[in-house]
Amino acid sequence: MPDGSDIVYSYDGSFEGLLCCVFESLEKREVPAEILLKDAPQGVLFPVKNIITDIHKYDRVLSAVTDKISFSALDFARHAFLTCLPQKERYILLFLRLGFQYGASVMDMLTDEVVNTLFKAVKHLKRESHLLKGFIRFSVNSNVLTAEIEPKNYVLPLLSRHFCGRYPEEHFLIYDRTHGMALVYRPYQSKIIPIEDFLLSEPDPEEQAYREMWQLFYNSIEVEGRHNPKCRISHMPKRYWKYMTEFQNKKNCLPKLCEPCLKD
Repeated sequence: MPDGSDIVYSYDGSFEGLLCCVFESLEKREVPAEILLKDAPQGVLFPVKNIITDIHKYDRVLSAVTDKISFSALDFARHAFLTCLPQKERYILLFLRLGFQYGASVMDMLTDEVVNTLFKAVKHLKRESHLLKGFIRFSVNSNVLTAEIEPKNYVLPLLSRHFCGRYPEEHFLIYDRTHGMALVYRPYQSKIIPIEDFLLSEPDPEEQAYREMWQLFYNSIEVEGRHNPKCRISHMPKRYWKYMTEFQNKKNCLPKLCEPCLKD
């Protein structure tokens, strides 16, 4: 990653705000050493420039990206913004600056450190969202389907279309404990909202009965002679187990694991 100017940008954490940082970088012909959130601790030696989110500037950069680079580059930048990549804002800024220089071909510059780093981050984001489409477990709570996840990336925008299409007539909520956000859905209306904390009530007898039946099914279908903990972990990483119903019954599930597989 190239060295930046002796200045740090501070922005509001939105994608619109980030594109305003890109506007400032291009207009002032400078590359910030870092791009930080406004509320983040700022133990930096360089002066901090507060970048105000301006919809006019955002629109100008948005149009420039689609006109001078490509729609796929804009979509790629949006996905990169959802990743857990450290310093993702600065990587995206550098990626877009490269795009304005090389055009649509920037998407093929995988030997470039910036482009390659972002591609790996987006690949991780998409893989995590794909896995969660299969690993999310809903419980009925006050007639609402509820689920919790702790993803590394901000995957709710990617999960929204899948689950809204899968359960169009249901009411459901998926809480992302890592980012303090929740996908809330009622028939044909969905929204992602901030939630500081979320605590499910204890399951009622009917819900508990369904959980026990699912655990019994999960433990009954396994062929004991083919039990392969390493293979299971490769397809179902341990960090997802915390909120999966089949792993809540430790009496049934955990004794089957060998000692090395119990470690993170």
